[in-house]
Amino acid sequence: MNSLINAIIIGAGHNGLTCAAYLARAGQSVLVLEAAAEVGGLARNRIVANGEQLSSAAHLLHSLPQDIIKDLQLEKYGLHYAAQHLKTVSLNKNGATIVLNKQLAMGDQLSSADLLGYDRFYLDMQRFSKALLPVLGKVAPEIAIEDWRQKLDLLGLGWSIRKLGTFYMREFLRIIGMNLYDLMDEYIENTQLKAAIAMDALLGSEWGARSMGSVLTYLYRQAGELRNNTGLALPRGGMGTVSQAIAKSARQSGADIRCNSPVKHIIIENNKAVGVVLETGEEIYADTVISNADPKQTFLKLINPDHLGTNFVRQVNNLRAKGKAGKLHLVLSQKPSFTGLDDSLLGERLVIAPGMDDIELAFNPSKYKRYPDSPILEIILPSVRDDSLCQNGQQLLSAVVQYLPYDDSTNEDQNRTAMLRVVIETLEEYAPGISDLIITAELLTPRDIEREFGISGGHWHHVELVFESFLFNRPTPLLTRHATPIDNLLLCGASCHPGGNLMGIAGRNAAQQVLRGEK
Repeated sequence: MNSLINAIIIGAGHNGLTCAAYLARAGQSVLVLEAAAEVGGLARNRIVANGEQLSSAAHLLHSLPQDIIKDLQLEKYGLHYAAQHLKTVSLNKNGATIVLNKQLAMGDQLSSADLLGYDRFYLDMQRFSKALLPVLGKVAPEIAIEDWRQKLDLLGLGWSIRKLGTFYMREFLRIIGMNLYDLMDEYIENTQLKAAIAMDALLGSEWGARSMGSVLTYLYRQAGELRNNTGLALPRGGMGTVSQAIAKSARQSGADIRCNSPVKHIIIENNKAVGVVLETGEEIYADTVISNADPKQTFLKLINPDHLGTNFVRQVNNLRAKGKAGKLHLVLSQKPSFTGLDDSLLGERLVIAPGMDDIELAFNPSKYKRYPDSPILEIILPSVRDDSLCQNGQQLLSAVVQYLPYDDSTNEDQNRTAMLRVVIETLEEYAPGISDLIITAELLTPRDIEREFGISGGHWHHVELVFESFLFNRPTPLLTRHATPIDNLLLCGASCHPGGNLMGIAGRNAAQQVLRGEK
């Protein structure tokens, strides 16, 4: 038995590391236990060929708040950017590209009505996203008010919406539950432009543009970007450098981080978490246990169900957590050439989403565990901006492949191979000749992501961002404000408010709850 420590954190993803850093800065003794050989979770690098490294899953930074960067001195510990404020470029088979640069939309095929509509849409969504900021940066408010701090939290949320003014408050309440497909019809006609916008709401999600609540996920993404003055950013050295910087900050403050240390189960005594048992049999005890794992991993695998009520287990089982985002990695012999794309835009964020109906056609098969014939892609070529990633003139291509099903069939390997071929054929339609440039190709499906990163269902956000799992309901009504039915056991991962994306807020807020004694 080890000597008592203040906090054990299960999982060294970015939220777990952020939680450890804040606790250690406050003088707590902290031990982070990570099953993998390195820290980072979905925000770590992987070697794909001959030493070239690509971001394993997440590949763009857009929601990490400046206050966390400053608090943890992440720039001192290695967070640097190869590019900031990337534009979004919607590709077209015929070369008719559309470029989005914040409030400005550019494209020869866009009418004056589309340009004005996009300008109005952008300003309205910025206004509504700012209204969400006060509540997305802190622990979720509680409906059952017990003290003045909780009352102030709820009043702050109400005031941020009320100060929009009568017209925009009513508009916010009208659209917040809508689907993005219908909302954009009120502003814009060009379907390619609408699809490029919709990508921000849909990447990493289980839903299509017609799904109710897709306006909420769009505003959530935009609010995250408002907290970061870098816009869409490409970290130099890949996303793994972000996690490494947080880990260095945590270690410098005194946190101990142990990799290759998978937790077998959490020790519960008298309904209190008192420590963990590792796969090796080692027992480690602490005042508090904080899980950065998703709820299904935490409560259905790390805890004996005898410690949990039947209703609670049912809620956890029913959480929407089947990921539909895959990840493509390519090593190319040279830069590809996309039809109609000026070479100066090759280092921007490229999307393949021809129109809103095309998004729905890609989404629909996944509902029946089928693969799309024409996948939706978010593409970056990080080596165009970051010469530290590749040598000998080779180039790297990283793409999020949207709407791959969670495939647990016996034909999983054959299906993955067939889907990789479909994705490359799709790229070939937009970048003729790219197939001949491929040195190495790899496709990770949601099932692969589940196995490699230990995330139930391979869902990037641990739990889908939907109304029943949002704000004071995230991830369930019985798991809010990082607390759990087990005393001294907290959650700090992406299943907690405010949710997924690499922002670290959930980890920071969990640390604050521990320091306040709310556990």
